This record gives sequence, C-alpha cells and structure tokens, in this order.
Amino acid sequence: MKRGVEILLALGSDEAIAQDGLGVVRIAQLVGQEKSQVSRALAALAESGLIDRDPDTRAYRLGWRLFALAARSGLPRLTAVAPGVLVGLVAEFDETTHLSVLRGDQVLTVLSEGPSSTIRASGWSGRTVPVCCTSSGRALLLDHDLPELEALLGDGRFPKLGPKAPRDAKALHRRIRTARKQGYALVDEEFEPGLVAAAAPVRDFSGRIIAAVNMSGPKFRLGPRLTAAGEAVRAAADQLSQ
Repeated sequence: MKRGVEILLALGSDEAIAQDGLGVVRIAQLVGQEKSQVSRALAALAESGLIDRDPDTRAYRLGWRLFALAARSGLPRLTAVAPGVLVGLVAEFDETTHLSVLRGDQVLTVLSEGPSSTIRASGWSGRTVPVCCTSSGRALLLDHDLPELEALLGDGRFPKLGPKAPRDAKALHRRIRTARKQGYALVDEEFEPGLVAAAAPVRDFSGRIIAAVNMSGPKFRLGPRLTAAGEAVRAAADQLSQ
C-alpha cells in the first residue's frame, strides 16, 4: 500500500504534471524502488482506474477515477472546515455569514453563522432562494456565460423581488461580469429592500465552483462596509478553496 501511495504522490508532482506523465524508470527513481516492483504496482493502480497510461508515450498519469473520488470527498471536507471560517467573518463584521451551494436555479444554504446583533439577516440553513438576485447565486454562477444563464434561467423576464434586482439574463450577465473582475459579488437591495450582501466562490481542486461564502446584513449598517465585506468573503472563500 505504501508503494502505491508513493507512486500516486509522484504522479501528482509538478514534474509529472509538467511532462503530462512519467515513465516507469523515472517513477522508480522518485519512489526509490526497483523497476519490477514499481511495474507491478503501476499495473494494479491502472487496473483500478486510479492511474492511466498513455498508449503512445507509455507514460503514466493520475486517472479520472482518482479525480472522481477527490470530488466526492470535497463537500464533506468543506462543511467540516467552513464553520470556523464563517465564525471568523462574523467576529470581524458582526453580520450573518453563510455557505451555500447551487441546486438547479436555486441557492441552498448548507451552513449559517449569526452575529450578536438584534437586527440582522435571518439564518437560512436548509432553505433555498432564487439564484438570480442573491450574492451567493451570483458567486455560484461566476463562470457562466450568457447562453448558459439563459439555459438555466430562461431568456424572459425574472420575477422582481428587491427593487434593484436584475430583470433578465442579460442584465444578470452584466453584473456577473463585474463580479468576475472583482473576484466577489455585491448585491444592493436585489433580494429584498434594505438588504445588502457580498459573496465569493469556493473552488475545488479542478477550479470548478462548488460553493459560495456569503455575508448579508441591513443596508444601514453593512452598506458602508460592503466593499470591505467583499474583500473579506473573497479571502475566506480562497482559504476554503485551499
């Protein structure tokens, strides 16, 4: 088992990635094992789908099954470490923070941490909100282009919730482009009057957006600090991505 782990680590090294795989001889050198022993271990790993062998170069590289396993482990790990990050944001801003994921055209909040303030945004753990008019939704859609938005949300008019909500996919796309440049999304009275929020995407090992960190609060209090909140949630999301 130890030999197999060492081989996987070697195939995940910068050298292996840069060269799009490694040959048996080089792998044996890196793990400090005999070529025959490494060849047998490589055969077993390839049979399980954890590594692949290029039919032309004969080089080995990490297999898709390993990436699939990593993706499945990502969200449980994320929900385990996120509470501490959310609590840190609450301590800094004294506003409500969330970890949310995309479910169709809705945003599902999976974790929520609240501040000590009497006047604060409601906790939303386990609840869903529309993706089109929330900061979390915008962060989760940060990589979407206009055709993808129209496929998800349609090309008609959106139901109007807050007074400043985008009215259609084109308007939403313009706001997403702004958020993409900043690395975080800010919304001002889009979901409901008097509510502002900031959110940033959390990415997995492949760069795919899997969640969003969000902070929301009343405009009279969080509004003047909204850009600072955007920077803070971006740093928190980057931390979780790491």
